Amino acid sequence: MRERDELDVAVKTVRELESGIRDNVELIELGDAEGDADIVRDAEQALIELKQSARRRQIETLLSGEVDANDCYVEIHSGAGGTESQDWANMLLRMYTRWAERRKMKVEVLEMHDGEEAGIKSATIQIKGHNAYGWLKTESGVHRLVRISPYDSAARRHTSFSSCWVYPVIDDSIDIEIREADLKVDTYRASGAGGQHVNTTDSAIRITHVPSGIIVACQQERSQHKNRATAMAMLKSRLYEMEMQKREEAANAQAANKTDIGWGHQIRSYVLQPYQMVKDLRTSVESGQPSVVLDGDLDQFMEAALAQRVGVATDVASE
Repeated sequence: MRERDELDVAVKTVRELESGIRDNVELIELGDAEGDADIVRDAEQALIELKQSARRRQIETLLSGEVDANDCYVEIHSGAGGTESQDWANMLLRMYTRWAERRKMKVEVLEMHDGEEAGIKSATIQIKGHNAYGWLKTESGVHRLVRISPYDSAARRHTSFSSCWVYPVIDDSIDIEIREADLKVDTYRASGAGGQHVNTTDSAIRITHVPSGIIVACQQERSQHKNRATAMAMLKSRLYEMEMQKREEAANAQAANKTDIGWGHQIRSYVLQPYQMVKDLRTSVESGQPSVVLDGDLDQFMEAALAQRVGVATDVASE
């Protein structure tokens, strides 16, 4: 049924584009015949908007990877820099939450560690919606913030780094074998809201996959068994994403992009002072409205990065 609905939407979109082009071409011919410049101008503007819409739809057709349609996990970690970096990590968490809400996707917090004074040390969320992973997969990397720190009494400019890693939620149709002997399982008490039971029992779970070094954690549920099941699902997704990344790197002869959270490894810079600009360092797409970007308006960056990733023209964002 989901595939049928997706095909219905695709067919409807093509028909609407065809109808719009046909109607506006006829309006231009009518305006020329009657010497009405206003009709011609409005129809030409409508055709420009249709072209932009067609370009966006073209990008969506690129989301045809094996797991692009799946939900995804988003991990955010603060870098070095204490409170300033932890506040930046919290801003990123809000940015991706707002992006998901704009697209009518659901966001579920699976794990979060608050900072000592403000912000977060780390967080893992699950974003549920069609093509969630396909859109967000290009967001993995280090994000850099430059601003006047609200935590610096001398009002000096600070540079902070936080990382975002995205991996898909996989279903039971993908078989991944994990040996119990390769796992280190730790239990601890969940932090934050949740009532007396959560704060007095070791219900939170942290699983380390020793061969790969991957660590996942979940503290969302009251039950340790439910948290373990969720953490195992996250681990399978991480292992799957790692294997897919290895295949992609082998095919493209590229090095891994998961590097240190610091200088020289960022994919995007967000500058709030002395000027205002967000720039993607992979595609050179820029925005002079960082507040809008931080409120979840990320589509132009995602579209350009996705187009570059599959090797097609990247004029979508510029239009």
